[in-house]
Amino acid sequence: MRRRLRAPLAALGLLALGGCNWYYNTLPSPDDLMKLVPWFDHMITSPAIHPYKRSDLPRNTVAGSIPITKTEADWGAEWAAGTWAPADKIVNPTDPAATLAAGDSLYHIYCTVCHGPAGAANGTVTPKVGAPSLLTAKARGLSDGHVYSLIRYGRGVMPRYGDKIVKPAERWAVVNYLRKLQADQPLPTAAPGGSK
Repeated sequence: MRRRLRAPLAALGLLALGGCNWYYNTLPSPDDLMKLVPWFDHMITSPAIHPYKRSDLPRNTVAGSIPITKTEADWGAEWAAGTWAPADKIVNPTDPAATLAAGDSLYHIYCTVCHGPAGAANGTVTPKVGAPSLLTAKARGLSDGHVYSLIRYGRGVMPRYGDKIVKPAERWAVVNYLRKLQADQPLPTAAPGGSK
């Protein structure tokens, strides 16, 4: 009787060994199944569920978390309506010299393609989109808050970059770098017709 079982057991063992790939590739992992359980009954008693009911727990903000206070104000509605006063009142809070390296990098990532490497409207896509020069008297006359708002919300052919350059300090770095580009270039001379 042992001899009769030996051959089928050996065949079953070979089949099981040969089917390992099927088992590992097809059947879900128990770890994946745990994600299907929405809630365990005992979790409601965990102190992590109600962390602020106790006064002895630290309430330090975790690095990288989304702030719920001290967020940047939103003047997008006024900006879209063409009201520039809120933007013009904004004062640049950064040290321009300390942000030039970051501004250089961000400008060349996001701005050069339209405005050119020096801001002279000679970028790769300038003829197609009609991006203006950043070296004109009009561009130099814009307040830092206005330029910051252009970066954040966009206007005309300028798309909004507030969703790409997310941190306010990085937007200010671009403003500071633009001011450096403007300071490095002489003001364009007036054309014979009087326009600049």
